[in-house]
Amino acid sequence: MITPYGHLTYCSNIHPGEKWADHFQSLRENLPFIKQQLSPDQPFGLGLRVANEASIELSKPAVLAVFKSWLAENDIYVFVINGFPYGGFHNVVVKDDVHAPDWTTIDRLEYTIRLFEILAQLLPDGMHGGVSTPPLSYRFWWETEGDKEKATERATSHILELLDKLISIEKETGKYLHLDIEPEPDGILDNTSDFVKWYKETLILRGEEYLGAKYGYTDQQATDAILRHIQLCYDICHAAVGYEDPQEILDSLNKVGIKVGRIQVSSALKVNFNSDAGIKLKAIETFDEPVYLHQVVSRNADHTKNHYPDLKEALAAWDENQQEWRVHFHVPLFVNNYGVLESTQSDIIKTLNIHRENQFSSYMEVETYTWGVLPEDMQKPIGESIVRELEWVKKILSYE
Repeated sequence: MITPYGHLTYCSNIHPGEKWADHFQSLRENLPFIKQQLSPDQPFGLGLRVANEASIELSKPAVLAVFKSWLAENDIYVFVINGFPYGGFHNVVVKDDVHAPDWTTIDRLEYTIRLFEILAQLLPDGMHGGVSTPPLSYRFWWETEGDKEKATERATSHILELLDKLISIEKETGKYLHLDIEPEPDGILDNTSDFVKWYKETLILRGEEYLGAKYGYTDQQATDAILRHIQLCYDICHAAVGYEDPQEILDSLNKVGIKVGRIQVSSALKVNFNSDAGIKLKAIETFDEPVYLHQVVSRNADHTKNHYPDLKEALAAWDENQQEWRVHFHVPLFVNNYGVLESTQSDIIKTLNIHRENQFSSYMEVETYTWGVLPEDMQKPIGESIVRELEWVKKILSYE
């Protein structure tokens, strides 16, 4: 929906369906109710999630035409696509496979190109569109720093091939599209600092060579094209897990001129061990579920940090030196306390307050996808939950 601070939506990765027919059915069952509650008299935007199998089907002209007709009939528009998870995302074990196939592979490149081709046909005139994507690869798949560097090089080469495609699409259709890379704990691009370093020292330098050799671009023309089409997906949950400060994130991006393609409005779990540590450990154990990765970063009494690839490893390694945990678990935005546990809701409020004062992205997308694996007492009907999430964001933005 349109707000004074940009377009606000939610990501349809909450709805199951790796096949297009299944996902489309979920959209038909849920979106009309959500739109009626939030935007009954105005167009409603959707952040679409399209799995690889679904993208192949949706690429067929007749199938896409049916979807476009349904969007028009219901006054719904698509302006961003979630291209992070490639395969199964519900009712299967996802864990680190959420990164697979990664950007070292042709499969990831071809899938992402297909998503952009779909988005170019769905995107309303006058809007730009983004596809979010993983942070190159999962760092624990690479045994040595040398292996990780080679993976980064291969991934960068594929992203430059995608950049070439985005430049071509804009020349041919006038559609301005951008790849929104999403740093995540334990990705090769773990945080904003990793992302900016890679962007400056690898992507721009390699891009200048690539576009100079292929099209005769000057270094400045190549840099401008990269900054236009390769952007950041700012996931507030991921940044909070790494104890990143929102203003420092934006300052580091501004120094290079990197744009924020979208703000993913999301919340993590927080555990303060300064009191009742045993009780809180038992409480956080209930969130140790088998589907998604729940990376943990601990902040310690000696000012160091420990990183754990999943909650199970963090639980096994806890000691009294650890004062606080941040846990990658996309919990509901509108809840700040879960019994003795907390959320990183304050990071969302801080980020949105900055955005309200000085808008740094055109798009905001709520991404709470863990409803189905929350403890049972926290699960509510999905349509009502999505409405409540978006209403909470509107309240924080304080425009109603």
